[in-house]
Amino acid sequence: MREDADLKQKDVAEYLGIHQTVYSRYERGFQTIPLEYLIKLADFYHVSLDYLVGRSSIK
Repeated sequence: MREDADLKQKDVAEYLGIHQTVYSRYERGFQTIPLEYLIKLADFYHVSLDYLVGRSSIK
């Protein structure tokens, strides 16, 4: 979704209030993203948490 929105990792990391390197680890699956950030991302992209984590195809 980030790439579809033409955003850089740095843009999303700034929104979350974290460093780009930390966000990169989340995105690549090297580190588990905390629930509070998942909620913020769902709000940011206007989708459900289930859609964000791949449990639903309904946004």
